[in-house]
Amino acid sequence: MSLLLRRNLLPSLLSSAQGFSHSMRFRHLHTTILRNRTITDGQRQNTSQLFEPPANKPPARPSSSDFTHSDMVKCTIAIRHHMRKGQCDTALLLFNSMPRKSEVTYHTMISGYFSNGESNMAQQLFDEMPVKNLVSQCIMMKWNIKYNNLKAARLLFDELPVKDVVAWTTILTGYIQNGLMDEGKRFFDKMPDKDVFSWNTILSGYIQNGLLDEAMRVFDEMPVKNAVSWNTILSGYMQNGLLDKAKSVFDEMPVKDVVSWTTIIIGYARHGFGEEALQHFESMKQASIQPNELTMVGVLTACSHTGLIDKGKHYFYSMSQDHGIVPNICHYSCLIGLLGRAGHLDEAQNLMKSMPFEPNAVTWSTLLSACRVHGNTKLGEKAAEMLFDLEPWNCVPYVTLSNLYAASGRWEDVKKTRLKMKDQGISNRRGYSWVEVLNKIHKFSVGDFTHPDSESIRAFLEELYLRMKEEGYVSSTKSALHDVDEEEKQHTLKFHSERLAVAYGIMKTPSGRPVRIFKNLRVCEDCHMAIKHIAKIAGRLIILRDTNRFHYFEGGVCNCGDYW
Repeated sequence: MSLLLRRNLLPSLLSSAQGFSHSMRFRHLHTTILRNRTITDGQRQNTSQLFEPPANKPPARPSSSDFTHSDMVKCTIAIRHHMRKGQCDTALLLFNSMPRKSEVTYHTMISGYFSNGESNMAQQLFDEMPVKNLVSQCIMMKWNIKYNNLKAARLLFDELPVKDVVAWTTILTGYIQNGLMDEGKRFFDKMPDKDVFSWNTILSGYIQNGLLDEAMRVFDEMPVKNAVSWNTILSGYMQNGLLDKAKSVFDEMPVKDVVSWTTIIIGYARHGFGEEALQHFESMKQASIQPNELTMVGVLTACSHTGLIDKGKHYFYSMSQDHGIVPNICHYSCLIGLLGRAGHLDEAQNLMKSMPFEPNAVTWSTLLSACRVHGNTKLGEKAAEMLFDLEPWNCVPYVTLSNLYAASGRWEDVKKTRLKMKDQGISNRRGYSWVEVLNKIHKFSVGDFTHPDSESIRAFLEELYLRMKEEGYVSSTKSALHDVDEEEKQHTLKFHSERLAVAYGIMKTPSGRPVRIFKNLRVCEDCHMAIKHIAKIAGRLIILRDTNRFHYFEGGVCNCGDYW
């Protein structure tokens, strides 16, 4: 492998060589540098001084025998350091200068190339390895999978003369990361030996791909379960809104670590059960488990989703003193969201100004959403403008600002915002909702009547609408953000995607079972109100997960308390 030494590599190279240059006797490296025509006289002099042997020791011949194991370790550490800084050329120069290389040195170079996006160089170096062992092959398989080249990884696996459980699990991970759960399960079943990590890999795969029933079966079949196994199934139950099962798993866990406590706290917080989340946090402290940064995000989220302003402030300002956790941008965003939802927009803005770092897109988005809820157009415009600069590709601030204008009846500003969005080449994200019935996903968008059961769905919604009006339901037409008459707005709202999904879910799921709806955007105010009425009329528990949180509708109320 040839290398042209560049002048700008010398400072890094010389820095790497310090501390082991005399013991390693890098005379061949010294000669390479001195012969290079691109370096300055000053650099040449510094290089000579660096490689000059101590006065009390005679010069030694460059020899591989002088290159000790300690020297090799130091070189490998220096190579890893340069790779982490993206200095691939410097790392290669140091690598080529080594009289001998260990397997670890090769692995460090290969992983470094991959992590810097130099997959071709990594493959070239792998091909040049004098001896390739199982570890080398597994490293190449892992990185090929990370680069979405499952075919190459599988080819390497098939060529292995001996395959251990690590090699098998590496390929299993590849199938799962590519969403190929059927192939992954067949591969898993063929494994001659399975350890707890293999079992956890297939368990996590089912959870990640939304296949909770299969995950539950795998969990029950596991011969040995560790903390990761328990935490994975706990997270799966929480993600799918099965709070009772999640609590049962949590109570059964033989050992609860910080991940376990954090998972249950965040789960309750996202589902809108803030008091339960905070009770678990207090129990966590009583169990002498130290919270981490993510735990405190869950605690602050619980306060934010439940409107517990005083408690939220207390937990935020006591983080450092009580737990040694310095608030980061996520913690600030949670508190800003709490203040914003409560309508304390000035206090939220002042908190942003006091942060020890610049607000990011999440922070400004949190403030903009609060402005949308409380109709603060002036501050909303400021937040939107900041987001236009921070994330010029993102449609959300344009849509939110447009909705803010529309709710205020500023239709000309709505048109200007939409036109600006179009001029920037930004397309709106279409909203849709879905419900699972008999292991099949049914997806709906606003006014979409392409579903095979559309006529039945529409008739059912019309019937529900009449009964809702009898119970006092009045459409909040500001959720229909178009400059049209009231009757047309009401008609549009009647067939929003979440209502279509709710109607179909009620029609097709057995009585007494919860109806679970998912939406890719935030649920609108009018649909939130309507679903409360529908839940009461139908006598059903309706669980709706939007981008912000879970909503539990039952008996005419939502567990969010209309605070979301």
